[in-house]
Amino acid sequence: MGFRLSKIYTRTGDKGETGLGDGRRVAKDHPRVEAIGEVDTLNSQLGLLLACLAVEVAECPALQELIEVLAPCQHRLFDLGGELAMPACQALNVKEVERLEAAIDAWNEEVGPLENFILPGGSTLIAQAHVCRSLARSAERRCQQLNAVEPLAGPGLAYINRLSDLLFVAARVIARRQGVAEVLWVAAAKPGS
Repeated sequence: MGFRLSKIYTRTGDKGETGLGDGRRVAKDHPRVEAIGEVDTLNSQLGLLLACLAVEVAECPALQELIEVLAPCQHRLFDLGGELAMPACQALNVKEVERLEAAIDAWNEEVGPLENFILPGGSTLIAQAHVCRSLARSAERRCQQLNAVEPLAGPGLAYINRLSDLLFVAARVIARRQGVAEVLWVAAAKPGS
């Protein structure tokens, strides 16, 4: 490991700018910094989901597979954050996208086709998986906004898109393996009925 943080505060960002890995200074609301922040938020919430899964595995050993599939995603999100902070860096590869697709296909086979819209809820784990899914979508939007002004290379955009799909299916798998009914959307009554 090359670099270590020996000092947490530098005072260099007190005027609304931050430094990127390539030495460039940009405003803290620059699209690149927004994308980095959303990826970081997702990573933090994914860490919470993994911690909650670890607690529940004792009661439901079938949840261990979710940990095995999702834990590497934290590292890949950190790689994506690195790519965003150092635009010349390329850490992600297409094999990671393919790994997510394989998990999506396997889990989707287990839960079967979606017949109704579902809402986040049913258990804390299911809801947290949906929090992560929605944050993955938010991170994807921020990355796409950045891509519109500074094109991004590599599979990062595909990765974050597949990750949101994986998290959606993970929520469904958690429900199935916990034996918890998914919360189905109920449409509002039509006016006058």
